[in-house]
This record gives sequence, structure tokens and C-alpha cells, in this order.
Amino acid sequence: MPAAHPTQPASSPAEPAGVAWTESQVDPLAEAARRDFQFLWRTLRRLGVEPDAAVDDAVQQVFEIAARKRARIEPGRERAFLFKTAVLVAADTRRAQRSSRARTGTAAREPADISADPEQRATATQHRALLDRVLSAMALETRTVFVLFELEEMSCAEIAALLSLPPGTVSSRLRRGREQFQVEARRLRARADFRGGV
Repeated sequence: MPAAHPTQPASSPAEPAGVAWTESQVDPLAEAARRDFQFLWRTLRRLGVEPDAAVDDAVQQVFEIAARKRARIEPGRERAFLFKTAVLVAADTRRAQRSSRARTGTAAREPADISADPEQRATATQHRALLDRVLSAMALETRTVFVLFELEEMSCAEIAALLSLPPGTVSSRLRRGREQFQVEARRLRARADFRGGV
């Protein structure tokens, strides 16, 4: 199990903008949006959307899609719909970012965390970058299950229900995800050790 668990920056909004609800009338989609905002934010970040401002935009896009398609969302499956939409939005956002960076030759840059001292910021940035690189090398299907189990600490049964997958499929993807994670982490550590020794 990975030691580094990235946390959402304090500057991120606490609830989705543009999603309205009232005390007198409970809207299941709005309730799901409110309840699962932080979860969706972390999911998008761990599925490769960066920097944080782009994650905020991606979350808003998830809610906009859900609002347009709300009539097609099965009652009680709001969270699953939001999550699956987030996976698709993450993939589209990564493709657009790669295309933009290829044209401009620039890389995504995270804002500095002024709440930590320079050494803490450097360590946190290093750990987060390492985790991002390891996760980005994993196939999306295994990466999704790995993130939900290892980082979100969901059970295999919860993941199976969320993704509408058989429990056996979840277990096999988790097993492959763990293997891929360990292989890629060892490869990156070995590369870092080699460069440090040069």
C-alpha cells in the first residue's frame, strides 16, 4: 500500500458552484453533488487532471453534464453516474492538456502552498509528483480501482457497486493495479538512485 496520500489543497472550493438546492425540496442529484464533491475532486486529481485550477473546472464540467442528463440518471445511482462521468472528463481533460502542452511546450505548474515551510513544500511536491507519475503509468481500468481501494479506502464490494462490475473483476483489477504500482515505483526509485549516484 502506498505511503503517500495526496491531500486536496485548502484553496479548493468546499462545494460545487452552480448547483442549487433548497431546504424544502431535496434534489437527489444536488445532494449527491454536495456529498461527493470532495470525492470527485480527489478522483479527478488522481486520474491525472492538473493543476488544481483545472481540477476545479473539470468538477464543474461533471456537474454540468449530470444536470443536462439528469432525466437519464437512475434513482439511487447518482454517485455512480457522477463518478463515471468524472472518469470520462478526466480522460478528455488529459488529452486536451497534452495537446496544449505539445503546441506550447509548457508544463502544468501547481501554485505554491504558503501554509507549509519550504522543506515541507518540497517534500510534499516530490511525493505528489512521484505518485502522479506512478499512477499515470497504470492502465485506466486498473488505476481507477487502485485509487478507489488504496487511496479512497473503499471496499471491493463498494467499488463493484459504484462501477457496476462483478466483485471478481474488481479483485483482479486491484491485483493488477498493485503489481503495476510496485513495478513502476521500483523503476522510478531505481532511476532516481542512479541519477543521484552520477
